[in-house]
Amino acid sequence: MSATSPPASPGAGEATRTEVTFRVWRGDRDGGALVDYKTSVAPGMVVLDAIHQIQAEQANDLAVRWNCKAGKCGSCSAEVNGMPKLMCMTRLNELPIEKPITVVPMRAFPPIKDLVTNVSWNYEVKKRIKPFKPRPPDAPDGTWRMAQSDVDRVQEFRKCIECFLCQDVCHVLRDHQMHAEFIGPRFLVHVAALEMHPLDTENRLAELRGADGIGLCNISKCCTKVCPEHITITDNAIIPLKERVVDRFFDPLEWLLKNLSRRETDP
Repeated sequence: MSATSPPASPGAGEATRTEVTFRVWRGDRDGGALVDYKTSVAPGMVVLDAIHQIQAEQANDLAVRWNCKAGKCGSCSAEVNGMPKLMCMTRLNELPIEKPITVVPMRAFPPIKDLVTNVSWNYEVKKRIKPFKPRPPDAPDGTWRMAQSDVDRVQEFRKCIECFLCQDVCHVLRDHQMHAEFIGPRFLVHVAALEMHPLDTENRLAELRGADGIGLCNISKCCTKVCPEHITITDNAIIPLKERVVDRFFDPLEWLLKNLSRRETDP
């Protein structure tokens, strides 16, 4: 005669689970709507955990882009309660879970399906930026000499994971849809990494003033605020680039010297 096991008592994790409503945008490029899903969450969960749980238990066709779940691939960008965030780095204990948590795709880019957006425009922008062009080596062995301070200056910009949250929060792209006139903060950071590199000799100032549209940035610092890598986008990248453009094209002394030089060379 076999013994009957007593019913299992709920574990600590189950006892502390809380039912939360997630208001998730469902749709495609032709339109969509917010759909409410109630799911049980536990301490330590992030928004991406909850979205995966909803996908597994209630909406198998829910589209969401993700890869590393460690805040380094930049794939799971979305807007949580109206703020551009990485879903894998947004902890539920930081949100007011007594209210519905809204999760929608990035607004600056066209939707593909549900939480997945088409960010291919960013890669096309990157292609047209003049690449790194080093000066000739400083020594016969083909090496260069650089000040450590100059090297350190550009290291911050190399932390970018291309999550495009800064692009999404930028009002020039998000609200005014000026993708044809402005490359956005992510690529101003990329240009800064090139322009401020101690070995680079390329000149990108005409492009910054023209096709790149740096004058459209009003330095509101919203891009800096949402950066998951804590890059000081506005102060360390955009403002120095703006200063270089102003010095080159709008400084009256520069204009005077350029015109005097032109007169001296004219026949």
